[in-house]
Amino acid sequence: MRIRDRDGGYDDGYRECSCFWGKEPGSLVLRLFRQASHIPSRVLDLGCGEGKNASFFAERGATVDAVDCSSHALRNAAEACGGSTGVTWHLSDARDFLNQPRQPYDIVVMYGLLHCLPSLDDVLGLVDRARRLTTAGGLHILCAFNQRAQDLSAAHPTFAPLLLTHTTYVGAYEGWAVDASDEDLFEVHPHNRIPHRHSMTRLVARAPA
Repeated sequence: MRIRDRDGGYDDGYRECSCFWGKEPGSLVLRLFRQASHIPSRVLDLGCGEGKNASFFAERGATVDAVDCSSHALRNAAEACGGSTGVTWHLSDARDFLNQPRQPYDIVVMYGLLHCLPSLDDVLGLVDRARRLTTAGGLHILCAFNQRAQDLSAAHPTFAPLLLTHTTYVGAYEGWAVDASDEDLFEVHPHNRIPHRHSMTRLVARAPA
């Protein structure tokens, strides 16, 4: 997806910073790993950015497909922030990637992806396809902006994210065991140094065994 008002201006950051998001995995990924009884064998990271989550799983023995539509992000991943063996990098729209035949995954990660899609139908369709590609008892890890409160004008002047309700994301996992929260994220991006805030749905969902 190469729509300027949907990419958050992140390509500007990827061009200016060799490791825009840092190297530490997302907090939900780290929490899940600490609580897990075994390492997943197959992981799908949709909207992988520079690969910090994909690399984290690969370094612990998983085979990972990491997908992003930004060539700048994947260049950074290969050069600095995620060039791990065990990761296959895919330059692709996440929707196109899931429309191709795939083997099931133990974990699907969607960090910062869904609010960049153009419509509710796109979000629900992608989540549904990802659900059907998840092993019994497998997990989804999702973080997305929601509509409660967003501070975009200064730090993201060209960004028009899709802002769905927190309950919409939870409802997309009917029949799964869901642990979800609606939290504020305060951040400063390294390329513009402007403090700002996002309301975020943070969700871990487990498929029926």
